[in-house]
Amino acid sequence: MNVVNREVVAPGRVRLKWSVAIAALVLAGLVVHGIVQRHDNVTDLQTLANEESVPQVQVMMPVPGPATRSISLPGNIKAWNTAPIYAQVSGYVRKWYVDYGAFVKAGTLLATIDAPTVDEQYQTALANLDVAKTNSTLADVTAQRWKALAGTEAVAQEEVDVQVASAAVKKAQVVAAQHEVARYHALEGFKDIVAPFDGVITSRDTDIGNYVNAAGGDVSSHGAADDLFSVADIHEMRLFVSVPQDYADMLKPGLEATFTLPQYPGRQFKATLSTTANAFDPQTRTVITELVAPNPDHLIWPGTYATVHFVIPTNRSVLVVPEQALLFRDQGMQLAVVGPDDKVHLQNVTLGLNLGQNVQVLSGLKPTDRFMVNPSAGTLEGEKVQIVSGVPGIAPQTTIRTSTSEPAHPGEEQQANVAVAKNDPK
Repeated sequence: MNVVNREVVAPGRVRLKWSVAIAALVLAGLVVHGIVQRHDNVTDLQTLANEESVPQVQVMMPVPGPATRSISLPGNIKAWNTAPIYAQVSGYVRKWYVDYGAFVKAGTLLATIDAPTVDEQYQTALANLDVAKTNSTLADVTAQRWKALAGTEAVAQEEVDVQVASAAVKKAQVVAAQHEVARYHALEGFKDIVAPFDGVITSRDTDIGNYVNAAGGDVSSHGAADDLFSVADIHEMRLFVSVPQDYADMLKPGLEATFTLPQYPGRQFKATLSTTANAFDPQTRTVITELVAPNPDHLIWPGTYATVHFVIPTNRSVLVVPEQALLFRDQGMQLAVVGPDDKVHLQNVTLGLNLGQNVQVLSGLKPTDRFMVNPSAGTLEGEKVQIVSGVPGIAPQTTIRTSTSEPAHPGEEQQANVAVAKNDPK
Protein backbone atom coordinates (compact mmCIF):
# COMPACT_ATOMS: atom_id res chain seq x y z
CA MET A 1 0.00 0.00 0.00
CA ASN A 2 2.79 2.44 0.84
CA VAL A 3 4.66 1.78 -2.43
CA VAL A 4 1.62 2.49 -4.51
CA ASN A 5 1.00 5.89 -2.80
CA ARG A 6 4.54 7.20 -3.55
CA GLU A 7 4.18 6.43 -7.24
CA VAL A 8 0.91 8.42 -7.46
CA VAL A 9 2.01 11.64 -5.68
CA ALA A 10 5.35 12.31 -7.38
CA PRO A 11 4.08 13.17 -10.88
CA GLY A 12 1.71 15.88 -9.52
CA ARG A 13 4.50 17.69 -7.81
CA VAL A 14 6.58 17.69 -10.96
CA ARG A 15 3.76 19.15 -13.00
CA LEU A 16 3.28 21.88 -10.40
CA LYS A 17 6.94 22.82 -10.57
CA TRP A 18 6.84 22.97 -14.36
CA SER A 19 3.71 25.15 -14.28
CA VAL A 20 5.33 27.57 -11.88
CA ALA A 21 8.49 27.71 -13.98
CA ILE A 22 6.56 28.30 -17.19
CA ALA A 23 4.47 31.04 -15.56
CA ALA A 24 7.62 32.71 -14.28
CA LEU A 25 9.17 32.57 -17.73
CA VAL A 26 6.04 34.06 -19.33
CA LEU A 27 5.90 36.83 -16.74
CA ALA A 28 9.59 37.59 -17.24
CA GLY A 29 9.08 37.71 -20.99
CA LEU A 30 6.19 40.11 -20.62
CA VAL A 31 8.22 42.38 -18.36
CA VAL A 32 11.17 42.36 -20.74
CA HIS A 33 8.89 43.02 -23.71
CA GLY A 34 7.25 45.95 -21.89
CA ILE A 35 10.61 47.42 -20.99
CA VAL A 36 11.88 47.12 -24.54
CA GLN A 37 8.68 48.59 -26.02
CA ARG A 38 8.76 51.49 -23.56
CA HIS A 39 12.38 52.20 -24.45
CA ASP A 40 11.53 52.14 -28.14
CA ASN A 41 8.59 54.52 -27.58
CA VAL A 42 10.73 56.91 -25.57
CA THR A 43 13.37 56.82 -28.28
CA ASP A 44 10.77 57.51 -30.99
CA LEU A 45 9.28 60.37 -28.99
CA GLN A 46 12.71 61.82 -28.38
CA THR A 47 13.54 61.64 -32.08
CA LEU A 48 10.20 63.23 -33.00
CA ALA A 49 10.64 65.97 -30.40
CA ASN A 50 14.14 66.70 -31.68
CA GLU A 51 12.82 66.92 -35.23
CA GLU A 52 9.90 69.16 -34.29
CA SER A 53 12.05 71.42 -32.14
CA VAL A 54 13.77 72.66 -35.31
CA PRO A 55 11.35 75.22 -36.82
CA GLN A 56 10.70 75.15 -40.51
CA VAL A 57 11.22 78.60 -41.96
CA GLN A 58 11.11 80.29 -45.32
CA VAL A 59 14.05 82.46 -46.25
CA MET A 60 14.83 84.92 -49.00
CA MET A 61 17.61 87.21 -50.09
CA PRO A 62 17.50 91.02 -50.40
CA VAL A 63 16.86 92.46 -53.83
CA PRO A 64 17.62 95.87 -55.35
CA GLY A 65 15.03 98.52 -54.73
CA PRO A 66 12.50 99.54 -57.39
CA ALA A 67 13.56 101.97 -60.09
CA THR A 68 10.83 104.35 -58.94
CA ARG A 69 8.67 104.79 -55.91
CA SER A 70 5.23 106.27 -55.74
CA ILE A 71 3.25 108.04 -53.08
CA SER A 72 -0.41 109.04 -53.04
CA LEU A 73 -1.48 111.95 -50.87
CA PRO A 74 -4.74 113.86 -50.39
CA GLY A 75 -4.94 117.31 -51.91
CA ASN A 76 -7.25 120.31 -51.97
CA ILE A 77 -7.99 122.30 -55.10
CA LYS A 78 -8.47 126.05 -55.09
CA ALA A 79 -9.08 128.53 -57.86
CA TRP A 80 -6.20 130.47 -59.36
CA ASN A 81 -7.76 133.65 -57.93
CA THR A 82 -10.77 134.01 -55.67
CA ALA A 83 -12.38 137.32 -54.74
CA PRO A 84 -15.34 137.92 -52.43
CA ILE A 85 -17.24 141.00 -53.64
CA TYR A 86 -18.42 143.44 -50.96
CA ALA A 87 -20.52 146.58 -51.16
CA GLN A 88 -18.61 149.82 -50.69
CA VAL A 89 -21.77 151.86 -50.10
CA SER A 90 -24.70 151.20 -47.80
CA GLY A 91 -28.10 150.86 -49.38
CA TYR A 92 -30.61 148.49 -50.91
CA VAL A 93 -29.94 146.04 -53.72
CA ARG A 94 -31.83 147.37 -56.71
CA LYS A 95 -31.13 144.45 -59.03
CA TRP A 96 -28.67 141.59 -59.59
CA TYR A 97 -27.74 140.40 -63.05
CA VAL A 98 -25.75 137.16 -62.70
CA ASP A 99 -26.28 133.98 -60.72
CA TYR A 100 -24.34 130.91 -59.62
CA GLY A 101 -22.12 129.38 -62.26
CA ALA A 102 -22.22 132.33 -64.66
CA PHE A 103 -18.97 133.04 -66.51
CA VAL A 104 -18.17 136.75 -66.46
CA LYS A 105 -15.53 139.07 -67.88
CA ALA A 106 -13.64 141.71 -65.95
CA GLY A 107 -15.94 144.72 -65.48
CA THR A 108 -19.20 142.77 -65.98
CA LEU A 109 -22.04 144.37 -64.01
CA LEU A 110 -23.13 142.01 -61.25
CA ALA A 111 -25.63 144.14 -59.31
CA THR A 112 -26.67 147.73 -58.59
CA ILE A 113 -27.31 149.34 -55.20
CA ASP A 114 -29.74 152.15 -54.47
CA ALA A 115 -27.86 154.48 -52.07
CA PRO A 116 -29.84 157.73 -51.59
CA THR A 117 -27.58 158.82 -48.73
CA VAL A 118 -24.54 158.70 -50.97
CA ASP A 119 -26.46 160.57 -53.70
CA GLU A 120 -27.31 163.35 -51.26
CA GLN A 121 -23.76 163.55 -49.96
CA TYR A 122 -22.47 163.77 -53.50
CA GLN A 123 -24.79 166.65 -54.32
CA THR A 124 -23.78 168.38 -51.09
CA ALA A 125 -20.11 167.98 -52.02
CA LEU A 126 -20.78 169.52 -55.45
CA ALA A 127 -22.55 172.51 -53.82
CA ASN A 128 -19.72 172.96 -51.33
CA LEU A 129 -17.28 172.99 -54.22
CA ASP A 130 -19.25 175.78 -55.92
CA VAL A 131 -19.23 177.78 -52.68
CA ALA A 132 -15.50 177.25 -52.28
CA LYS A 133 -14.81 178.35 -55.84
CA THR A 134 -16.94 181.50 -55.41
CA ASN A 135 -15.21 182.38 -52.14
CA SER A 136 -11.84 181.79 -53.76
CA THR A 137 -12.69 184.06 -56.69
CA LEU A 138 -13.85 186.82 -54.34
CA ALA A 139 -10.72 186.45 -52.21
CA ASP A 140 -8.51 186.70 -55.31
CA VAL A 141 -10.21 189.93 -56.46
CA THR A 142 -9.93 191.45 -52.99
CA ALA A 143 -6.30 190.50 -52.71
CA GLN A 144 -5.50 192.04 -56.10
CA ARG A 145 -7.12 195.33 -55.04
CA TRP A 146 -5.23 195.46 -51.77
CA LYS A 147 -1.99 194.66 -53.54
CA ALA A 148 -2.63 197.60 -55.92
CA LEU A 149 -2.85 199.93 -52.93
CA ALA A 150 0.27 198.58 -51.35
CA GLY A 151 2.96 201.25 -50.73
CA THR A 152 0.48 204.07 -50.30
CA GLU A 153 -0.80 205.74 -47.16
CA ALA A 154 -4.32 204.31 -47.84
CA VAL A 155 -3.53 200.80 -46.52
CA ALA A 156 -0.99 199.22 -44.29
CA GLN A 157 1.29 196.51 -45.62
CA GLU A 158 0.02 194.17 -42.91
CA GLU A 159 -3.54 194.41 -44.28
CA VAL A 160 -2.29 193.62 -47.76
CA ASP A 161 -0.51 190.49 -46.50
CA VAL A 162 -3.66 189.35 -44.68
CA GLN A 163 -5.79 189.62 -47.83
CA VAL A 164 -3.22 187.72 -49.92
CA ALA A 165 -3.06 184.92 -47.33
CA SER A 166 -6.85 184.77 -47.17
CA ALA A 167 -6.98 184.27 -50.94
CA ALA A 168 -4.52 181.40 -50.63
CA VAL A 169 -6.69 179.83 -47.92
CA LYS A 170 -9.77 180.05 -50.11
CA LYS A 171 -7.88 178.41 -52.96
CA ALA A 172 -6.86 175.54 -50.67
CA GLN A 173 -10.48 175.12 -49.63
CA VAL A 174 -11.37 174.71 -53.28
CA VAL A 175 -8.85 171.90 -53.58
CA ALA A 176 -10.28 170.21 -50.46
CA ALA A 177 -13.80 170.53 -51.84
CA GLN A 178 -12.66 168.99 -55.12
CA HIS A 179 -11.24 166.00 -53.27
CA GLU A 180 -14.51 165.61 -51.37
CA VAL A 181 -16.42 165.65 -54.66
CA ALA A 182 -14.02 163.04 -56.08
CA ARG A 183 -14.56 160.84 -53.01
CA TYR A 184 -18.33 160.85 -53.34
CA HIS A 185 -18.05 160.45 -57.09
CA ALA A 186 -16.08 157.23 -56.45
CA LEU A 187 -18.76 156.08 -54.02
CA GLU A 188 -21.36 156.76 -56.69
CA GLY A 189 -19.39 154.39 -58.92
CA PHE A 190 -19.47 151.73 -56.20
CA LYS A 191 -23.23 151.54 -56.54
CA ASP A 192 -22.46 149.30 -59.53
CA ILE A 193 -20.98 145.96 -58.40
CA VAL A 194 -18.66 144.65 -61.12
CA ALA A 195 -16.44 141.58 -61.60
CA PRO A 196 -12.74 142.25 -60.83
CA PHE A 197 -11.46 139.67 -63.35
CA ASP A 198 -12.56 136.96 -65.75
CA GLY A 199 -14.04 134.02 -63.90
CA VAL A 200 -17.10 132.18 -62.69
CA ILE A 201 -19.60 133.24 -60.05
CA THR A 202 -19.29 130.71 -57.24
CA SER A 203 -21.73 132.34 -54.81
CA ARG A 204 -24.50 134.95 -54.72
CA ASP A 205 -25.50 135.88 -51.18
CA THR A 206 -27.92 138.72 -51.80
CA ASP A 207 -31.28 139.43 -53.38
CA ILE A 208 -33.37 142.36 -54.59
CA GLY A 209 -34.35 144.65 -51.72
CA ASN A 210 -31.70 143.40 -49.30
CA TYR A 211 -30.02 146.09 -47.25
CA VAL A 212 -26.24 145.91 -47.43
CA ASN A 213 -23.61 147.59 -45.30
CA ALA A 214 -20.56 149.27 -46.73
CA ALA A 215 -17.33 147.35 -46.19
CA GLY A 216 -15.21 150.42 -45.44
CA GLY A 217 -16.36 152.67 -48.27
CA ASP A 218 -18.86 154.60 -46.17
CA VAL A 219 -17.48 155.70 -42.81
CA SER A 220 -20.94 156.70 -41.61
CA SER A 221 -22.33 153.14 -41.87
CA HIS A 222 -22.24 150.65 -39.05
CA GLY A 223 -22.71 146.91 -38.77
CA ALA A 224 -21.16 143.84 -40.27
CA ALA A 225 -20.56 143.63 -44.00
CA ASP A 226 -21.29 140.41 -45.89
CA ASP A 227 -19.95 139.53 -49.30
CA LEU A 228 -22.54 139.75 -52.07
CA PHE A 229 -20.80 137.60 -54.67
CA SER A 230 -17.73 135.43 -55.00
CA VAL A 231 -15.78 135.24 -58.26
CA ALA A 232 -13.20 132.54 -59.04
CA ASP A 233 -10.66 132.50 -61.85
CA ILE A 234 -10.51 128.83 -62.89
CA HIS A 235 -8.42 128.92 -66.06
CA GLU A 236 -5.74 127.25 -63.89
CA MET A 237 -6.13 125.63 -60.49
CA ARG A 238 -3.92 125.59 -57.43
CA LEU A 239 -3.47 122.13 -55.88
CA PHE A 240 -2.31 122.10 -52.26
CA VAL A 241 -0.76 118.94 -50.79
CA SER A 242 0.79 118.31 -47.37
CA VAL A 243 3.91 116.26 -48.12
CA PRO A 244 5.45 114.24 -45.23
CA GLN A 245 8.98 115.06 -44.20
CA ASP A 246 10.25 111.66 -45.43
CA TYR A 247 9.35 112.59 -49.01
CA ALA A 248 10.42 116.23 -48.99
CA ASP A 249 13.55 115.43 -51.00
CA MET A 250 11.39 114.87 -54.11
CA LEU A 251 10.14 118.47 -54.10
CA LYS A 252 12.34 119.88 -56.83
CA PRO A 253 11.58 122.32 -59.68
CA GLY A 254 9.89 120.63 -62.59
CA LEU A 255 8.37 117.82 -60.52
CA GLU A 256 5.22 116.54 -62.19
CA ALA A 257 2.33 114.69 -60.63
CA THR A 258 -1.01 113.25 -61.61
CA PHE A 259 -4.20 113.46 -59.63
CA THR A 260 -7.62 111.88 -59.73
CA LEU A 261 -11.02 113.25 -58.76
CA PRO A 262 -13.93 111.24 -57.33
CA GLN A 263 -16.36 112.70 -59.89
CA TYR A 264 -14.21 111.52 -62.82
CA PRO A 265 -13.29 107.88 -62.03
CA GLY A 266 -10.57 106.46 -64.23
CA ARG A 267 -9.43 109.86 -65.48
CA GLN A 268 -6.11 111.45 -64.57
CA PHE A 269 -5.15 115.11 -64.60
CA LYS A 270 -1.65 116.57 -64.64
CA ALA A 271 -0.08 119.12 -62.34
CA THR A 272 3.35 120.71 -61.98
CA LEU A 273 5.13 121.79 -58.81
CA SER A 274 4.91 125.55 -58.30
CA THR A 275 6.32 126.23 -54.84
CA THR A 276 6.55 124.94 -51.29
CA ALA A 277 6.41 126.58 -47.89
CA ASN A 278 10.07 125.65 -47.25
CA ALA A 279 9.12 124.87 -43.67
CA PHE A 280 7.55 121.92 -41.87
CA ASP A 281 4.47 122.11 -39.69
CA PRO A 282 5.76 120.96 -36.27
CA GLN A 283 2.38 119.40 -35.49
CA THR A 284 2.16 117.16 -38.59
CA ARG A 285 5.77 117.18 -39.88
CA THR A 286 4.51 117.99 -43.35
CA VAL A 287 5.25 120.82 -45.77
CA ILE A 288 2.55 122.65 -47.71
CA THR A 289 3.21 122.15 -51.41
CA GLU A 290 1.48 124.03 -54.21
CA LEU A 291 1.04 122.57 -57.68
CA VAL A 292 -0.54 124.16 -60.73
CA ALA A 293 -3.00 122.29 -62.93
CA PRO A 294 -4.31 123.64 -66.25
CA ASN A 295 -8.09 123.69 -66.52
CA PRO A 296 -8.96 124.61 -70.12
CA ASP A 297 -12.26 122.70 -70.07
CA HIS A 298 -13.27 124.02 -66.65
CA LEU A 299 -13.83 120.45 -65.45
CA ILE A 300 -11.99 121.03 -62.18
CA TRP A 301 -13.94 123.06 -59.64
CA PRO A 302 -12.66 124.97 -56.63
CA GLY A 303 -12.96 123.14 -53.33
CA THR A 304 -12.56 119.71 -54.92
CA TYR A 305 -10.84 116.89 -53.03
CA ALA A 306 -8.13 115.16 -55.06
CA THR A 307 -5.79 112.19 -54.67
CA VAL A 308 -2.34 113.24 -55.86
CA HIS A 309 0.13 110.65 -57.17
CA PHE A 310 3.88 111.28 -57.25
CA VAL A 311 6.32 108.95 -59.04
CA ILE A 312 9.99 109.63 -58.32
CA PRO A 313 13.23 107.73 -59.12
CA THR A 314 15.08 105.82 -56.41
CA ASN A 315 18.61 104.47 -55.92
CA ARG A 316 18.55 100.82 -57.04
CA SER A 317 21.87 100.09 -55.34
CA VAL A 318 20.12 100.15 -51.96
CA LEU A 319 18.75 96.74 -50.93
CA VAL A 320 15.16 96.30 -49.80
CA VAL A 321 13.47 93.73 -47.56
CA PRO A 322 9.84 93.15 -46.53
CA GLU A 323 8.68 94.96 -43.43
CA GLN A 324 7.55 91.70 -41.79
CA ALA A 325 11.13 90.41 -41.87
CA LEU A 326 12.24 93.01 -39.33
CA LEU A 327 12.65 92.35 -35.63
CA PHE A 328 12.55 95.22 -33.15
CA ARG A 329 14.73 94.36 -30.19
CA ASP A 330 16.54 96.26 -27.45
CA GLN A 331 19.53 96.41 -29.77
CA GLY A 332 17.43 98.12 -32.46
CA MET A 333 16.20 96.85 -35.81
CA GLN A 334 17.44 93.36 -36.68
CA LEU A 335 17.09 90.68 -39.35
CA ALA A 336 17.20 86.96 -38.62
CA VAL A 337 20.00 85.95 -41.00
CA VAL A 338 20.38 82.20 -41.63
CA GLY A 339 23.98 81.07 -42.12
CA PRO A 340 25.37 78.15 -44.18
CA ASP A 341 24.99 75.91 -41.11
CA ASP A 342 21.28 76.74 -40.96
CA LYS A 343 21.74 78.61 -37.70
CA VAL A 344 20.21 82.01 -36.98
CA HIS A 345 22.26 85.16 -36.51
CA LEU A 346 20.41 88.29 -35.39
CA GLN A 347 21.97 91.01 -37.55
CA ASN A 348 21.61 94.70 -36.69
CA VAL A 349 20.58 96.79 -39.71
CA THR A 350 20.13 100.48 -40.50
CA LEU A 351 16.93 101.31 -42.33
CA GLY A 352 16.31 103.89 -45.03
CA LEU A 353 13.09 104.92 -46.75
CA ASN A 354 9.84 103.10 -46.15
CA LEU A 355 8.56 102.04 -49.57
CA GLY A 356 5.19 100.84 -48.37
CA GLN A 357 5.34 97.09 -47.80
CA ASN A 358 9.12 97.06 -48.26
CA VAL A 359 11.85 99.08 -46.57
CA GLN A 360 15.36 100.05 -47.59
CA VAL A 361 18.36 98.63 -45.70
CA LEU A 362 21.26 101.06 -45.75
CA SER A 363 23.79 98.94 -43.85
CA GLY A 364 24.21 95.62 -42.06
CA LEU A 365 23.05 93.36 -44.92
CA LYS A 366 24.86 91.86 -47.91
CA PRO A 367 23.21 90.88 -51.21
CA THR A 368 24.11 87.20 -50.55
CA ASP A 369 22.63 87.04 -47.05
CA ARG A 370 19.63 84.81 -46.43
CA PHE A 371 17.13 85.99 -43.84
CA MET A 372 13.89 84.67 -42.41
CA VAL A 373 10.87 86.17 -44.11
CA ASN A 374 8.68 86.45 -41.02
CA PRO A 375 10.59 85.52 -37.85
CA SER A 376 8.72 84.99 -34.62
CA ALA A 377 9.28 87.23 -31.64
CA GLY A 378 11.00 84.33 -29.86
CA THR A 379 13.71 83.77 -32.47
CA LEU A 380 17.04 83.31 -30.71
CA GLU A 381 20.68 83.84 -31.67
CA GLY A 382 22.25 80.55 -32.83
CA GLU A 383 18.90 78.76 -33.11
CA LYS A 384 18.85 75.83 -35.56
CA VAL A 385 16.24 76.09 -38.30
CA GLN A 386 15.08 73.97 -41.22
CA ILE A 387 14.69 75.82 -44.51
CA VAL A 388 11.67 74.95 -46.66
CA SER A 389 10.43 76.28 -49.97
CA GLY A 390 6.87 76.75 -48.80
CA VAL A 391 4.14 75.27 -46.67
CA PRO A 392 0.48 74.80 -47.70
CA GLY A 393 -1.66 77.50 -46.20
CA ILE A 394 1.18 80.03 -46.18
CA ALA A 395 1.36 82.84 -48.72
CA PRO A 396 3.06 81.46 -51.86
CA GLN A 397 6.49 82.71 -52.74
CA THR A 398 6.82 84.61 -55.99
CA THR A 399 9.89 86.12 -57.64
CA ILE A 400 12.02 85.90 -54.50
CA ARG A 401 15.61 84.74 -54.32
CA THR A 402 16.10 81.71 -52.09
CA SER A 403 19.74 80.90 -52.77
CA THR A 404 22.93 82.51 -53.92
CA SER A 405 22.73 80.58 -57.19
CA GLU A 406 19.85 82.77 -58.39
CA PRO A 407 21.11 86.16 -59.64
CA ALA A 408 19.14 89.32 -59.05
CA HIS A 409 17.73 90.64 -62.28
CA PRO A 410 17.26 94.39 -62.67
CA GLY A 411 13.55 94.00 -63.30
CA GLU A 412 12.72 91.57 -60.50
CA GLU A 413 10.43 92.67 -57.72
CA GLN A 414 10.27 91.46 -54.19
CA GLN A 415 7.13 89.82 -52.93
CA ALA A 416 5.38 92.17 -50.56
CA ASN A 417 3.23 89.73 -48.63
CA VAL A 418 5.09 86.57 -47.65
CA ALA A 419 4.91 84.63 -44.41
CA VAL A 420 7.12 82.30 -42.44
CA ALA A 421 6.54 78.61 -43.00
CA LYS A 422 6.54 77.11 -39.54
CA ASN A 423 4.89 74.27 -37.77
CA ASP A 424 2.73 76.83 -36.07
CA PRO A 425 1.66 79.10 -38.97
CA LYS A 426 0.27 82.43 -37.84
